[in-house]
Amino acid sequence: MDEINKNVNNPTDMASRLIITDVMVNSAFAVTGSDASFYAGIYSELNAGNHNQMYNAQVRRSEPQLSSTYNNGWNNSYEQLKTLRIIIDKCTAGEEKGNYQTLGIAQILLAYNLAVLTDLFGDVPYEEAGKSGIIFQPKVDKQEAIYQDIFAKLNEGIANLKKTTTYSSLGNQDLIYGGNSAKWIKAANGLLARYTMRLSFRKADYQGAINYVNASFASADDELKFVNAGVPNPYARFQLDRGAVCVSKSFYNTMVSNGPTDARTNAFFTKIGGAVVAFDNSKEDLEGQGIYSISALMSEKNPIYLLSYHELLFLKAEAEARLGLSQAQITMNAAIKASYTKKQVVTFTEVQADAYIASIGTLTGDALLKKIMLEKHISFYENEGIESYNDIRRLRAMGNGNLIPMVNPKPNLFPLRFAYGQSDVASNSNIKDLYGDGSYVYKENVWWAGGTR
Repeated sequence: MDEINKNVNNPTDMASRLIITDVMVNSAFAVTGSDASFYAGIYSELNAGNHNQMYNAQVRRSEPQLSSTYNNGWNNSYEQLKTLRIIIDKCTAGEEKGNYQTLGIAQILLAYNLAVLTDLFGDVPYEEAGKSGIIFQPKVDKQEAIYQDIFAKLNEGIANLKKTTTYSSLGNQDLIYGGNSAKWIKAANGLLARYTMRLSFRKADYQGAINYVNASFASADDELKFVNAGVPNPYARFQLDRGAVCVSKSFYNTMVSNGPTDARTNAFFTKIGGAVVAFDNSKEDLEGQGIYSISALMSEKNPIYLLSYHELLFLKAEAEARLGLSQAQITMNAAIKASYTKKQVVTFTEVQADAYIASIGTLTGDALLKKIMLEKHISFYENEGIESYNDIRRLRAMGNGNLIPMVNPKPNLFPLRFAYGQSDVASNSNIKDLYGDGSYVYKENVWWAGGTR
């Protein structure tokens, strides 16, 4: 009878190889691909919000500064951080000490999830947030210190993945790389490149970013992405369920300006009466004004990108351009081709990519840098909104805000960050005091974009 109140379907402990599978699914679907990407995509004008909460975000009606808006993503991020800490403890001082592959992957995933959290929210509880049941109102850590730990965890993860272990490979429990440690090391170097560029306003290290890229993905086959028949692409799932996102006119105009040789322009968007009907996101209060085109790339089978090959090449191209290196346009062209040939349901060919690349001509200086950033922005359509949003805020801090121009009629209400989640605003006085009425999201940059928190 002493077993009667035990739920065998909800164990209190299990092997780390089983736990980390769940983290991979949730990191991709719940953290990267869902709410954060939807809202960031609207703020960066990859998409427009034409219905319900996405329309409110589009016209800056309450949604961007409400703690309830991002609460799901906030809680999902902390759930992954808590679980990853359990895995790391198990594999360092716990019963699985010496399980270096699982440990290294967990450290890389912790760095990734932590970066998504702090990039969107700024200063957040971190060190004390890992002491659940002991500290109930964790203090807020500075983003600068958090970024130091992000770099440390990635380097620790690389070091551990290079060690010999008696534990068996994760194999099929690793839904991203199938237990291939070499590919995880490449992914970690790619993330080091991304985060090195992220800090360019605070401390530029363009050659360092290039070096990390060179140690990372050799092709799209190495990408840090999630593809699983049992887990639908969240952008497609959300759009099919809600119909809240449509084509933004500013993004469509960016595509049209590429000229007739860009095959993507005709294939990216659905047609209504034979034409693309885009939401004019340079105007206000258009809800209910009509039916708009949506992404024609959409499919539940599309991958969820945590770090794509095309992003990596664009990072390298930007770094080379800022250093004035002659190969910057060659790298940009390779990035464009990688973007064109993404392995999704709707595909484009290398021939189409080459035709478009040939039409660009030779670029130098600011013109080249602008083209790199615009093409990177295009490459993030439809569901890599978080990185586009991060780029826009970083470029503004660096004095390059004109490289990806925004047309929203309320520029003073461009969200500089996400509002803290309601669960902590309601229960943690440290967060409640920082949140105030939420209007800080329009006034205070995150640290790496020049702010103080």
